[in-house]
Amino acid sequence: MPEPREDDLFRESTMTFGQHLEELRVCLFKSIFGLAIGFAIGLMVGGYVVDFIQQPLSKALTRYYQDESKNRVNAEMGKLGDASPWTPEQVTEFVETEGLLADEYRVDPVQILQALKTVYPKQFQNVELPQPAVAAESDAGDATVAPPPKLVRLFLWHSSGDDARLKTKGLAMSEPFSIYIKASLLVGVLLASPWIFYQIWHFVAAGLYPHERKYVHRYLPFSLGLFLAGAALAFFVVFEPVLNFLLSYNRSQGIIPEPRINEWLSFVLILPVGFGIGFQLPLVMLFLERIGVFSVRSYLKQWRIAVLVIFVTAAILTPPDPYSMLLMACPLTFLYFGGVLLCKLMPRHTSPFDGTREN
Repeated sequence: MPEPREDDLFRESTMTFGQHLEELRVCLFKSIFGLAIGFAIGLMVGGYVVDFIQQPLSKALTRYYQDESKNRVNAEMGKLGDASPWTPEQVTEFVETEGLLADEYRVDPVQILQALKTVYPKQFQNVELPQPAVAAESDAGDATVAPPPKLVRLFLWHSSGDDARLKTKGLAMSEPFSIYIKASLLVGVLLASPWIFYQIWHFVAAGLYPHERKYVHRYLPFSLGLFLAGAALAFFVVFEPVLNFLLSYNRSQGIIPEPRINEWLSFVLILPVGFGIGFQLPLVMLFLERIGVFSVRSYLKQWRIAVLVIFVTAAILTPPDPYSMLLMACPLTFLYFGGVLLCKLMPRHTSPFDGTREN
């Protein structure tokens, strides 16, 4: 007589709730230990990282004030007509090629000539000064105050590298130090991310059957690569249009932008992390298909709902502007269908244990 077969073929692979908690504790401890090592390395290069993460904001502010200088100077030169000393092409060359910004002043030309004759008497000895305005007499015979001098509009150019408006501001004495610590922590997270991802997937694998765990170790490098690709897309592609869009509202409402370094670093952290997490979509879809939660048919059947969820998630993970939301939602939509294609090209094999149970 044949021996009775076990109802649970995976009895030896199951874990109790307490064992799951212990596995979680171990994974968290290892992740924190790896993060601490990465943070220690980040302390050595934290200052360079602070300079690096300010570059997108500095470029956006430079472009903002360059456009402002060109518009202001060209508007004034247009009023002068043929008497204008600069053409729009020359103004553009000053601003974009030579990296100059214009400051606007109102000056009294008579006082300027007087000052020049005083400081440089030889060079301006032949220059005749105009006569000052004389006080007029009223009908009653009393002398009135002399009319105010006629001021002229003057533009002075300076290098954009010396403009304090292009630098981020810190309002608290401790803010530079806290930014240095946060930047070092950011480096630590990036350096430790492979190890942290491994621990996360290791904890997930602990709750899976043996034939399912191989997928975790197989897709871990791809998961890390997608995370870094999403973060790189946010930093090198998304920041520029988002900043230009936000600064355009400053220009339209006449508000002078003075970004704080602390707020900017928070922006730098949120956007790349959100993109990195979102780019895990194809692997998550493939993993769920592998363990039988979803199928290719269900992915294709519910694609409209999936796209809606993608756009809602993008709106949550990004700042409140349409550019960042679209720049995240559009790639994620392509990645969703890429995940469907991946599941189709790598179909789930039939489990070797299917059909082993007796009715």
